[in-house]
Amino acid sequence: MNKTVNQKAWFFVIPVVVLVAFNAVIPLMTVVNYSVQETFGNNEFFWSGLDWFKQILHSDRFHQALRRQLIFTFTILAIEIPLGIAIALTMPRKGPWVSVCLVLMALPLLIPWNVVGAMWNIFALPKIGFMGHVLNSMGFDFNFTRQPGDAWFTLILMDVWHWTSLVVLLAYAGLVSIPDAYYQAARIDGAKPFAIFRYIQLPKMKRVLTIAVLLRLMDSFMIYTEPFVLTGGGPGNSTTLLSIDLVKIALGQFDLGPAAAMSLIYFLIVLLLSWLFYTLMMRGEEE
Repeated sequence: MNKTVNQKAWFFVIPVVVLVAFNAVIPLMTVVNYSVQETFGNNEFFWSGLDWFKQILHSDRFHQALRRQLIFTFTILAIEIPLGIAIALTMPRKGPWVSVCLVLMALPLLIPWNVVGAMWNIFALPKIGFMGHVLNSMGFDFNFTRQPGDAWFTLILMDVWHWTSLVVLLAYAGLVSIPDAYYQAARIDGAKPFAIFRYIQLPKMKRVLTIAVLLRLMDSFMIYTEPFVLTGGGPGNSTTLLSIDLVKIALGQFDLGPAAAMSLIYFLIVLLLSWLFYTLMMRGEEE
């Protein structure tokens, strides 16, 4: 019996491939091209090999920006994941308040990133901002425009306010998908709330929490607009994350070769960390 092969599906796949190639592959190849060449203008390029990669990897400036980025990423993960789970556990599962809670949780995610940075910049100003005025009136010497510690506090608080809702919604989706039979069996066995959370709710949320961790990990590494609008990378370079430093090299200094090499290293770091987190969180899932 001859099997008929239908090739019509390619008519749907080819436009997607072309779109992905235009939006991802072609720009990536352009960056790779710049990363191994030197240019002095007039579209004249000279082969430089891996010199730009060596320069970036041995640069103290890159190491400092990477250290600040890692501190920021792991700090917000340590705050937002537990906080998001805790809020999701307190939300109602049935009734009219479900819609109200979901809408309130989704509101911060609907605000554009540049608006979030501008809002918190005004909100935290030491003299006219509400948060800055309250903290200073309580005796704290708060000024995020001059003190690095205050700038970091404001930056992390802004990100927690903006993105914890994403973790909440994902965790809540995992919670509501748990069948009632599990809770009924736990009540019959006399399980306490912590035991229910540890052995029923947390394992059932594993997949959605993996998605939440990966999304927040990648988003935190790609973050640019909010910290740039809020602090501009200052005071000094205290909040200059990798993305801000990369833009300064590429557009501020117009060093296309080092910027391209840094972009590829940046991409590989995000890819490696995402793979590492996914592998660790999904360990034992196949068993």
